[in-house]
Amino acid sequence: MSSPPRRCALPWAMFLLFVGSQLLVAPSSTSQESRSDNQKVMDSYLPATVEYALHTFNMRNKDRNAYRLVRILKSWMEQAENMIAFSMELELRRTKCGKFEDDIDNCPFQESSEPNNTFTCFFTVSTEPWRTLFQLLNKKCRKGVTK
Repeated sequence: MSSPPRRCALPWAMFLLFVGSQLLVAPSSTSQESRSDNQKVMDSYLPATVEYALHTFNMRNKDRNAYRLVRILKSWMEQAENMIAFSMELELRRTKCGKFEDDIDNCPFQESSEPNNTFTCFFTVSTEPWRTLFQLLNKKCRKGVTK
């Protein structure tokens, strides 16, 4: 997957920060139906967005080995007109495979007790999944597993 042009990253990031802070203080008046719709959107589009975040992590990482998803620790979605933004905290672990191999999803994890074998990363990705457009807005990683 190739990433789209980044010319709109800063305005969208600022928009998301503003909208996100408003969502935190806004009273909850979401109906059961809209929660169900949001869950359908999450179920439909989150997997591809996680895949994009993982691919981006592997391509930008200097390690020769690929990292693979262990588990999704947290995830949530924010929606604006034609765009959805997913924020997610992912636990990633180093595999025995190189990052350019074909079947990384089935590659075994590297057996090691070293903390640099695992990363906990927070990603925010804006997406128009129906057009297969993704853009990384934020990425912060730390070595080791969050307990």
